[in-house]
Amino acid sequence: MYWTQLKTAIFGAKSWGIALFDENHQLATLNLQGLSETFIDRYSEIGWEADPMMCCMIERHIPTHNLLVNSPLAWKQTSVYQHVWSPYGFEHGMIAPLLGKGEIIGKIHFLRGKGMPCFGEEDLRSVSALSTHLSVCLATLRLQFSPPIADASACLTNRELQIADLVAKGLNNTEIGLKLGISHNGVKQALKRMFLKLNVSARAQMVAKLREG
Repeated sequence: MYWTQLKTAIFGAKSWGIALFDENHQLATLNLQGLSETFIDRYSEIGWEADPMMCCMIERHIPTHNLLVNSPLAWKQTSVYQHVWSPYGFEHGMIAPLLGKGEIIGKIHFLRGKGMPCFGEEDLRSVSALSTHLSVCLATLRLQFSPPIADASACLTNRELQIADLVAKGLNNTEIGLKLGISHNGVKQALKRMFLKLNVSARAQMVAKLREG
């Protein structure tokens, strides 16, 4: 029901799902809706390396959609579009990473059919918040097996707490900088200091530790 509400009310997707990866970014577990087994087989034959969206997400650890990585014409010339998407009636896609210990451990995806609008900035903002939430849930489960630091937020400055709050809301470094009137690099350096203080290596871990503490 939760995924159904997300795909219809928020993302208007024809297909959606969540996948967890092994250490080689190959599928370990998969929960998909709106896709046939033959679609999955075709994608597996081509491999994620032929998918510009997956490559971008894995390289940059950020949500993306197909028109951010290619022009409309260039996208339709890719192997993944011609041999996987188009035969099954898909036109637009968006993916976001699930993070753990500073690494991508999975992804969520949403696909729209032909004739449907492309994904945009608002969709990216929503899926970013969703991926952060799911990553935090996974990180929280891991943290249950290790003692949390006492009052984690006590070691952060007021500005660092503001940054942590915006990270939890799904904002990226540029958006956080605009909100707080600081540079992109200033946000990046602040996050590095915060990670050291909290003994974490990823944004989702940081949010989970602050909630747990």
